[in-house]
Amino acid sequence: MKKVAVIMGSASDLPVVRKAAETLRSFGVPFEVHVYSAHRTPAQAAQFAREARERGFGALIAAAGMAAHLAGALAAQTTLPVIGIPLKSNALDGVDALLSTVQMPSGIPVATVAIDGAVNAALLAVQILAVEDAGLAKKLDGHRAAGAEKALAADAAAAEELSAL
Repeated sequence: MKKVAVIMGSASDLPVVRKAAETLRSFGVPFEVHVYSAHRTPAQAAQFAREARERGFGALIAAAGMAAHLAGALAAQTTLPVIGIPLKSNALDGVDALLSTVQMPSGIPVATVAIDGAVNAALLAVQILAVEDAGLAKKLDGHRAAGAEKALAADAAAAEELSAL
C-alpha cells in the first residue's frame, strides 16, 4: 500500500494535523508526518516532494496557515496528488490560507478542503489510494455506511423528542 505524507508548515499546526493522522491510522494507511515550511525550509520541502513517489508515497497532504504556500510549493515539485488544508489564523480566520491554497495556476493543481478540514483531507487521500486498492475501498464503504447509520439514528432521536412536545 502506498503511504501518505502529512506535512505541516509549523509545529503549531499539530492540533489540526493530528486529526488527519488519526483518520489515516483508522483506515490502516501508512503515513509520515513532517514539518517543512515553504518559506523557512523551502529546499527541504522541495526535495521531499521531488522524492516522494520513489519513496512510496501516493498522496501528499499539506497544512498551512496565513500565506499558505506549502501545498503549492509541494505541488510544483511532484505530480503526485497534493491536498491542501488551509488553517485558521487570528488575522483573517483562515480565509487568507484558503485563498492561497485554492488559487493555484493552471498546470499545478492542489485539491483543497475546508479551513481546518484535516479529516476530509485524510479521507480524500484514502479515496485516492483506494482507486487501486479494493480492501481500502471496502473500508471506505463501511465508513460511509456507519456515517449514514449515525445520521439516521439522529433523525429518529430528533423525531421522537420533538413529537413528544
